[in-house]
Amino acid sequence: MTRTVSLTARLLAGGLALLIGTAQATESPSIAPQAAPTSVHADEHGHGSELAQVKGAVDAIVNANLRYMQTHAPGYFERFADKQTPRATVITCSDSRVQTAGFAADAVNDLFMVRDIGNQLATAEGSVEYGVRHLHTPLLLIVGHAVCGAVKAASGDYSGIEPAIAKELATINIPKGIDVTDGVLLNVNNQVDAALLKFAGEVESGKLSVIGAFYDFRNDLRQGYGKLVITNINGETDPARIRDLVNSGRFFQLGAAQPS
Repeated sequence: MTRTVSLTARLLAGGLALLIGTAQATESPSIAPQAAPTSVHADEHGHGSELAQVKGAVDAIVNANLRYMQTHAPGYFERFADKQTPRATVITCSDSRVQTAGFAADAVNDLFMVRDIGNQLATAEGSVEYGVRHLHTPLLLIVGHAVCGAVKAASGDYSGIEPAIAKELATINIPKGIDVTDGVLLNVNNQVDAALLKFAGEVESGKLSVIGAFYDFRNDLRQGYGKLVITNINGETDPARIRDLVNSGRFFQLGAAQPS
């Protein structure tokens, strides 16, 4: 059986789960519910009318920003006011359920974030290249996630979707009908492979480590809700070998060639 259809089983059997970081999430201030005009449609997600959603979102954003300013002295911002010095370039999906609070205590000036549907290199190549070759981040972290809508769509018939979205789904190379979790894991591996090819010089010279991971907010891999599971290190996808690489700190070792 190829790795295409066995990735989830391998990870479940291997029992590998690494939580890269934990953030103390701060709840946004409570927002008083807004009365929705009868002329505005109700929201399918249960947040109220479109107007109520916008008012609530803007209020929450403004209040959260004010609290952020109040809890961070000017010296905090002065450290990076003139230059950014991130340690990692991170490609994640645009999905609203995937945020840096799940794996970074403070992503400011530490993670150069690149987001697109399906956490792809191809659709954000310039941004990723800037992080690796201009900001010189030694880590490229590619994060897939549970029940990714882009992966699910790419594995089915998306011929009726808007052209701009279809263009980005077309670069997610997974088999039609594949299980969504296996599809996400395969897509992460494909993105790692693409990055290893594009940045071969940096990887081979020990200046870049490419790591793939699965953010599991649904506990599909049975490692715990919200776990960030490392699934690929420079092409190595075997859970036991990944565990050994992590424990020994050999993040720049190239993985063995993977079966097709």
